[in-house]
Amino acid sequence: MTRVCFVSRVRPDRLAEYRERHAAVWPEMLAALRDTGWRDYALYLSPDGLLVGHLHTDDYAAAQAAMARTAVNARWQAQMAEFFVDDGNPDEGFVVLDEVFHLEEQLRAAGLPTDPQPTHPQPAGLPTDPQPAPSAPRAQPAPQRDPNAPQSPQDEHEEQDR
Repeated sequence: MTRVCFVSRVRPDRLAEYRERHAAVWPEMLAALRDTGWRDYALYLSPDGLLVGHLHTDDYAAAQAAMARTAVNARWQAQMAEFFVDDGNPDEGFVVLDEVFHLEEQLRAAGLPTDPQPTHPQPAGLPTDPQPAPSAPRAQPAPQRDPNAPQSPQDEHEEQDR
């Protein structure tokens, strides 16, 4: 299975309507995407109109060609064209990006499990997080004596010793 990520650009003045149209894609279009090899397909839209798409497929070129042969795709692309900055069929203007990092592939290459582990042991040779040293007890300030309060015999004795 191949992962594909692409970008395109939606006109900033049409973002709200573009979102609305994709909130309820035609069932016939959904079935065509599924049946032509598009898996785990998602679109992301930034506030400035950057559109990012991500999907899994066995063969992206074959999946695109199969979609191009469907009648529903021709109708959908004709309606979507007005939302995009570039002219032409929107699905033909996608710029495919190179993948530069994939967590699970690198975990496997490092011989690490890809599933979450119950603990996160520190790799050998790295220092562990030091525990904070217990702080020394703070000295409590001496209570302030009310100068107008009557003195006890002990207070009088302490004053005489000073």
